[in-house]
Amino acid sequence: MKRIVWQQLGNIEDKKILDFGSGIGVTADYLAKNNDVTAIEPDRESVNERWRDNQYKQITGSTDELRKFSDETFDMIICHNVLEYARDREEIVKEFARVLKPNGKISIVKHNRAGRVMQMVVLLNNFDHAHSLLDGNDGVSTKYGVIQYYEDSDIEKWCPQLKITKILGMRTFWDMQQNQEIHKNTNWQDKMIEIEMRVSDIDVYKDIAFLHHLLIEKR
Repeated sequence: MKRIVWQQLGNIEDKKILDFGSGIGVTADYLAKNNDVTAIEPDRESVNERWRDNQYKQITGSTDELRKFSDETFDMIICHNVLEYARDREEIVKEFARVLKPNGKISIVKHNRAGRVMQMVVLLNNFDHAHSLLDGNDGVSTKYGVIQYYEDSDIEKWCPQLKITKILGMRTFWDMQQNQEIHKNTNWQDKMIEIEMRVSDIDVYKDIAFLHHLLIEKR
């Protein structure tokens, strides 16, 4: 997933970047090669285990830490698989707009409900949960708890300063391959990423992708 999202982001250099909900720091570390990166993560265990091949500033905390930044501090904000688990996500998005420079960019990766329904039916034979999701109910992650789904368009509703410029699909096919051993094969990974990238901006494939990657600009 990281390799796909990095390709979708393209080359990024000499930017001041915030990675909010940075986890074990894989993306923060990657971007820190050529950028000034600040990472925020609430889980202390993840912070202790984080990748740190490149130098970046790591903060342990959440929304309270976000409020400490001055207006228009960052050129870019990364927020991957975070807002589904945040009760104050609307406030977080508004804070993103505040600390982002004019014409700054935000990269949000989020769960796509339709993709999750397909995963439940095709991979897990969990028809009850598939029906529940179709009824509009939340999902569950074994690691992070309740998945509070939201629509792509909600970002603009929560903060009209922000405009979604592109929606890309991620993991349209990846999880359909149930042979776990082949997932470790680098040649297979390369071929899978190639075809994932090819369909990531085609609507019919985006509709069923497990994740959506929203590229956003501050008006």
